[in-house]
Amino acid sequence: MADMADLTLDELRVALAPEIALAAMFDGWTMAALDSAAESAGVDPDVARLAFKDGPMQMVDAWITSVDQSMEIEFADGRLDTMPIRERIRSLVWFRLEAIEGLEESLSRAMAVQAMPQNVAAAFRQGWSSADKMWRLAGDTATDYNHYTKRAILASIYGATLAVWKSDDSQDKAETAAFLDRRIEGVMKFEKVKSQFLGKDRETFDVARFLGRLRYPQR
Repeated sequence: MADMADLTLDELRVALAPEIALAAMFDGWTMAALDSAAESAGVDPDVARLAFKDGPMQMVDAWITSVDQSMEIEFADGRLDTMPIRERIRSLVWFRLEAIEGLEESLSRAMAVQAMPQNVAAAFRQGWSSADKMWRLAGDTATDYNHYTKRAILASIYGATLAVWKSDDSQDKAETAAFLDRRIEGVMKFEKVKSQFLGKDRETFDVARFLGRLRYPQR
C-alpha cells in the first residue's frame, strides 16, 4: 500500500491491525505476526516495530480501535435513530462480531493477552471505551450516574458475548445470537423494574453484583 509511508505511527497502528489479527491466528500476537503483517502491507518492518514498541497489548488495542472506527463509519448514516434502543445496541454489538468473523483463534489469543495481570487494567479501559462508543452511536446523552452504569453493563454484555462467540460453531452463530438477545432482554427488564421502584433520589444499586450475573450467566 503506497500511502502507508505517509501515515503517522498512530494511523499506521490502526491500518496494520487487521493484518496483524490475520497473522495472529497462526503466530499469536507476536513480533512474527507483526513482521508478517508489515510484509503483506508493504511496510518497513523496522517502522512497524517502532509503531508497536510496547508489544502484544498494543497490537490488540490497535485491533480494537480498528473495529471501533469501522463501526463508527458503518453507522454514520443515522439509521440507528429509527430503531428501538434494544435494536440499536444489538445491531452495534453484532456488527462488531461480524467484523472479526473468521478470526476466532485470534480473538482467543487476544483475550489471553488481555488476561495477563499486567494488562487487566488496560483491557478494562478497552472494553469501557468500546462500550462508550456504542452508547454514543445509540444516541445516549446521559450525564448522571446512568452514563457510567450503562457503559459498565454494556461492556460486560459485550465481553460475555465475545466469550460465547469465539467457541460457537452453530450455524450462523445462532447460539451467540440467542445469548446476546437474552442478555439485552435481561437489561431491558432490569431497567424497567429499576424505573418503577427507584426514585430519582434513590437510584442506587449493587453494580458489582449485577455485572457478575451478566458476566457469568446461565447459557
